[in-house]
Amino acid sequence: VRASGAERLVRHLHKHGVPIAIASGSSQTSYDLKTTNHREFMKLFSHKVLSSSDPEVRAGKPAPDVFLVCARRFPDTPDPSKCLVFEDAPLGVEAAVAAGMQSVMVPDPRTDKKLTENATLVLSTLEDFKPELFGLPAFDA
Repeated sequence: VRASGAERLVRHLHKHGVPIAIASGSSQTSYDLKTTNHREFMKLFSHKVLSSSDPEVRAGKPAPDVFLVCARRFPDTPDPSKCLVFEDAPLGVEAAVAAGMQSVMVPDPRTDKKLTENATLVLSTLEDFKPELFGLPAFDA
């Protein structure tokens, strides 16, 4: 399921050569079910790491493993501080912080505000994301 603004953001980052990947707590079965109608879109991501089925991921979120493994699999193996995580769940934000990464959280509106405090930025929708705030190419006007 794609959040509002996600497709625009992913296509924009891909167009500008910004490496993007998926780090998820989903199982392979759940991931396949969620992405089955979006196969072309999913090709825009360089790789995916599914914490429940990847042998390199020793612990799930809030442990940082899934994000650290995902970062190591980029060809340039970026320092975690250069990675930006998009999350909807408090445990995912905790994992990003533990990995030393910045995070943009788009929480469910019913999420307790205290559970969003560790995110670098909290938005109600990805449509409000401004890539340039994180040193990324700005959206075309």
